[in-house]
Amino acid sequence: MGSGHFFWAILYFASLCSASLANNAKINFREKEKKVLDQILGAGKYDARIRPSGVNGTDGPAVVRVNIFVRSISKIDDVTMEYSVQLTFREQWTDERLKFDDIQGRLKYLTLTEANRVWMPDLFFSNEKEGHFHNIIMPNVYIRIFPNGSVLYSIRISLTLACPMNLKLYPLDRQICSLRMASYGWTTNDLVFLWKEGDPVQVVKNLHLPRFTLEKFLTDYCNSKTNTGEYSCLKVDLLFKREFSYYLIQIYIPCCMLVIVSWVSFWLDQGAVPARVSLGVTTLLTMATQTSGINASLPPVSYTKAIDVWTGVCLTFVFGALLEFALVNYASRSGLNKANMHKENMRKKRRDLEQASLDAASDLLDTDSNATFAMKPLVRHPGDPIALEKRLQCEVHMQPPKRPNCCKTWLSKFPTRSKRIDVISRITFPLVFALFNLVYWSTYLFREEEDE
Repeated sequence: MGSGHFFWAILYFASLCSASLANNAKINFREKEKKVLDQILGAGKYDARIRPSGVNGTDGPAVVRVNIFVRSISKIDDVTMEYSVQLTFREQWTDERLKFDDIQGRLKYLTLTEANRVWMPDLFFSNEKEGHFHNIIMPNVYIRIFPNGSVLYSIRISLTLACPMNLKLYPLDRQICSLRMASYGWTTNDLVFLWKEGDPVQVVKNLHLPRFTLEKFLTDYCNSKTNTGEYSCLKVDLLFKREFSYYLIQIYIPCCMLVIVSWVSFWLDQGAVPARVSLGVTTLLTMATQTSGINASLPPVSYTKAIDVWTGVCLTFVFGALLEFALVNYASRSGLNKANMHKENMRKKRRDLEQASLDAASDLLDTDSNATFAMKPLVRHPGDPIALEKRLQCEVHMQPPKRPNCCKTWLSKFPTRSKRIDVISRITFPLVFALFNLVYWSTYLFREEEDE
């Protein structure tokens, strides 16, 4: 009898378990979600115009925590001073009016795609120029409502943001581009934005920029006060370093080559006027074109940039090489005129000497045989001025000779002044250019390290 009761008890318990499982299998959680949404967002139950209460249901400001995920940075424009970024923007806050029963943990969250169904923070990007949402294939936005009333809003957006730049060290510069987010209408008495704890800003791992490298980013707060109140503001500063290798290959090395090519004219013969003029004018025009192309890719700023110093000095060297040929040509013509005048004077003196010798010979033939000659004494007295002059000349000749100047000795090997100008230019131009490079790179690289 006892064993029979035990058997019926087990059978009854098994039937209850099977019935419970059957009931659970028949539950449609999608229908449950619909009922929960109708309960919390039904007509007359939730007003999206009213902001949530403060922390722990107090009357304080609603706290919204923000985090972003940077998906890509497509361009950084130096001319318009702006950059384009695509990011996933997320906000999270608590609205106690949206609490619901999670059915013993089976409803983890509810998902909405219509942002106007719940209250939304009035956040805007203060340094935005242009922006748009992504609607392919469907709008890239969702809202998740958790059982405790927490709301998560996520959206993918593309923005073009202003980025004021300081180009004094261009192209050896670093730029800081900011992303600023602030409340438009709610003051800090009603709404406060905070960065999400932990990792508020994330960047895609394979982020690639053609001319920049993202070195680091910093998050901060930028609350602003106006005559209508104080507004909560968040910002993230993106520090970009310009890639110098591109500018080294495209600007610095070609400019150096143009300057060196302009020095070839120093080694050409001074009589090769067409070759030297063509070389000087060609390098000058090429350098001017290079400079104008560089300035076309930059905004017209009021200060001097590092690239302006480089191109200006290179242009000066090329122009100096052209002026050097003008000086050589002038010296050559001047030396030729002096040589012709010297030859003419020598011929005139030779003719005068020949004429004087002929006159002296004719006078000797016409002289009377009774003519007397005054004999000069052979011995001079100590006070005689002629003897004193001879003695001074002897003393001068007895002084030790001066040490020869090596530079003058070396330059004396070149007979004409124009040739000496060319020889001096061959040494002076490269030395001055090398000194400029030393000062330029040490100055701007040192300033770049200071800014870092």
